[in-house]
Amino acid sequence: MKLSEFSFELPDKLVAQKPNASRDESKLMVIHRETGEIEHRSFKDIIEYFDEGDVFIRNNTKVFPARLFGKKEKTGARIEVFLLRELNSEAMLWDVLVDPARKIRVGNKLYFSEDGENTLLTAEVVDNTTSRGRTIRFLFDGTPEEFREILGKLGETPLPKYIEREPTQEDKERYQTVYAKIEGAVAAPTAGLHFSRELLKRMEIKGIKAAEVTLHVGLGTFRSIDVEDLSKHKMDAEYFIVNDDAVKIVNEAKATGKRTVAVGTTSMRAIESAVSATQNLKKMEGWTNKFIHPPYKFNIADALVTNFHLPKSSLIIMIASFLGYEKTMEAYQIAVKKKYRFYTYGDAMLII
Repeated sequence: MKLSEFSFELPDKLVAQKPNASRDESKLMVIHRETGEIEHRSFKDIIEYFDEGDVFIRNNTKVFPARLFGKKEKTGARIEVFLLRELNSEAMLWDVLVDPARKIRVGNKLYFSEDGENTLLTAEVVDNTTSRGRTIRFLFDGTPEEFREILGKLGETPLPKYIEREPTQEDKERYQTVYAKIEGAVAAPTAGLHFSRELLKRMEIKGIKAAEVTLHVGLGTFRSIDVEDLSKHKMDAEYFIVNDDAVKIVNEAKATGKRTVAVGTTSMRAIESAVSATQNLKKMEGWTNKFIHPPYKFNIADALVTNFHLPKSSLIIMIASFLGYEKTMEAYQIAVKKKYRFYTYGDAMLII
């Protein structure tokens, strides 16, 4: 398939700028794959579609405050430093994006402070990786715990750039799933943002199970695709973990005819990167650059919870792989017509 086939008109006003008042009261479009029937519900109604023993596979990655603002030595120019991933914890080396990049060269030092005066962290640029990418070394003598504590003070919640406002205290909580555990993501697994603690408790009482996997979401998930031939697109690698507990819960559900639900495209990428020769889930840890595009045969999940994604994104392309191209584009046209909210803080879709 071609990239241009995933284009559609999305009014700017439908791209959500703020979270819904309540996590589980966003709108939910339910699509039945076999019949094509579409229902319009509230997210908290999702529990009605599943029974005891069904399994929700969710991504327990935790977003860290990845956006820092520092001053360049000598000039004092304000530089945004977006932490992508830690390369070496002992050497304190990180892959980052810098803006404006033209001002930042190898050897430059950057100073970070909470009040604009007293420097809490210093970093040195040690390599150029891409036009905006750099490798930096933090010059810090404290413990890893002290370093993380300082990052927590200095860093901002890394809201996507299209959210045209400053992050607030509310974003610290809402740009994070209620079950986030393992820190390492620079973007939230957005389908999971709809689950409230109350909804999870109701699911638990009903006997619906949870299996947790980890995929540390990077900016590559949201990077624009710049090739028309989808088979030539390369995804950035993201670190993932599928442990024994998840394997046992998911494979037991599959063996007994229960349904398995991937909560979000990141959970789906993790489990599809850990498929055994017998099409079961297997224990695995490492990096995945799996790009799911039509045609694709899914091995693990029977259903998918996802948000509404942007035109020509790798995410809508994965949805089309699961639901079918025509049904996906039809559903998106209906979503626009009925004013569903799109993207990170938007509404949700259940494909069942």
